Amino acid sequence: MTSIDFHTNIADKLIYTCRLVRKAVAAHNRVAILSSDEAELAALDAALWTFSETDFLPHVRADHPRAEQTPIILLPHDSAECPHHQILINISRTTPAHFASFERLLEIISTDETDAASGRDRFRQYRQRGYPLAHFVAKSA
Repeated sequence: MTSIDFHTNIADKLIYTCRLVRKAVAAHNRVAILSSDEAELAALDAALWTFSETDFLPHVRADHPRAEQTPIILLPHDSAECPHHQILINISRTTPAHFASFERLLEIISTDETDAASGRDRFRQYRQRGYPLAHFVAKSA
């Protein structure tokens, strides 16, 4: 069963996501990141290249020819095919349709009230379905 971690009170979702990705890849995990917002996904794409001067975070979009060999996949929508199923990071405001095909789901919830409200709804949905949940609250800056 997919384990689900909620990370809430996140001031900057993109930088926070980059940190999680760096940690996951260092532990030899494969990561998929879902955002249905094209501008957000483009900003994440750029952030993964520039986030750290000392870390290399190779990534491609799901439809790229080298997606299967690349440890980080960017998913522009929920129906995109993903070549691996270890960790899914959801930075969108919806429940990923295929989250149960992943070993682990990380829900990233910002300080924005609309984002927080949709995150609370997803938390309730997962809890009602019996998924194991963990909750991590970021300290405010």
